[in-house]
Amino acid sequence: MKILDRTIGPGHRPYLIAEMSGNHNQSLERALSIVDAAAAHGADAIKLQTYTADTMTLNLRMPGFVIDDPKSLWAGRQLYELYQEAHTPWEWHAPIMERAAQHGMHCFSTPFDFSSVDFLESLNVPAYKIASFENTDLPLIRRVAATGKPLIMSTGMATAAEIDEAVRAAREAGCRDLVLLKCTSTYPATAENTNISTIPHMRTLFGCEVGLSDHTMGCGVSVAATALGATVIEKHFTLRRVDGGVDSSFSMEPHELRQLREETERAMHAVGQVSYGPTAAEMKSLAFRRSLYIAQDLKAGDVLTSENLRCVRPGFGLPPKHLDSLLGQRIGRDVVAGTPMAWSLLRPVSSA
Repeated sequence: MKILDRTIGPGHRPYLIAEMSGNHNQSLERALSIVDAAAAHGADAIKLQTYTADTMTLNLRMPGFVIDDPKSLWAGRQLYELYQEAHTPWEWHAPIMERAAQHGMHCFSTPFDFSSVDFLESLNVPAYKIASFENTDLPLIRRVAATGKPLIMSTGMATAAEIDEAVRAAREAGCRDLVLLKCTSTYPATAENTNISTIPHMRTLFGCEVGLSDHTMGCGVSVAATALGATVIEKHFTLRRVDGGVDSSFSMEPHELRQLREETERAMHAVGQVSYGPTAAEMKSLAFRRSLYIAQDLKAGDVLTSENLRCVRPGFGLPPKHLDSLLGQRIGRDVVAGTPMAWSLLRPVSSA
C-alpha cells in the first residue's frame, strides 16, 4: 500500500510517524519547531490529534470524569481540563501541514468525532489514524473509511474479536489500505507488556499491513518489532522531555528519532530471507577456515602423523573432517611444510 508516494510494506524501511499529540504545549511556534525537528531527524510523517475538550468528554467532576489512578501520569486531573490543555487548536492544522509539506513530510491526524473528520477532509489529509481508545467506535471507523484514504488503527486493549469487528467495519465502508498497530495503552508502556509476537500473527489473521504504536522508552522495542515484520512505527515526539507537557515523559527526543530511523532500517535489512551457506559477501572469508596442511618437510613414503599433518588456517587444504582417515597413510612424494593437504599427495595403494 501507499500513503501518497511512500510505499509501505515488506522490503521497505518502516514508515516512521512522529506523534506530536499535546507536546506543542499550546504554542504554535513550538509546534512548528517540532515539525522541523521531526523532518530533520528522519520521520516520514508528523501526526496530530483533532478534537476539542467538548468533543471528547463532558465538563464534569463526577466519578469517571477525573483520573483516579494514583499511578497515572495524569492522576487527579479532570478529563475536560486535560483535553483543553492537550488539544491542538484547529486553526493550527493548516500551518502545521504546510510546514510539513515544505519538508516533503506527510502530515495527518487522529479524528475523534464526525466533525473532526469533516474538518480534516477539508484539509485533504493523506491518511487517517484511529486511536486505541476509539477502536470500538464503529460509526467513527466507518466514517473515516468512507473517505477512501489509507487508515492506520491502533489495537491497544482490543480483543481479537473487537479488532475483527473494526476491520470488517472499515472494509465494508470502503477502506482499501489498512494498517493495524500493535499497541499497549499504558503511558509509558514496558517492554514486558508489549507482546510484539502478536505482530506476525496479526498480519496473518487480518491480512493487512501491521506495525507498532510504541509507548516504551528508547527504540529497542521498535527495532525488535521491525524484525518481526512491523512496517509502520509510531512514537510520541517532543523537542526536549524536560520542557514538560502532557505526553513529554514518554516521548522521543530528536536524537532518539534519528537513532530509531537508523536502527529500524538496519533491522529491516537484517531480516532478509532464509539462507544457508556462504553469501556472496562471505566467499572471500572461506579462505580463513581451518583445513589440513603438511606441517613438516616430508619424504616420499613418510607416514602422516598428528605432528606433521595439522589442522590450521588458511582453508585451501582438505577439510578437517578427513584428519582421522589420513593419519597413518603414507605420502607419495616429497613435500615441504606449508603444503595444503590433497588426496593427490598420498601414495597409491598397491594392487599387488
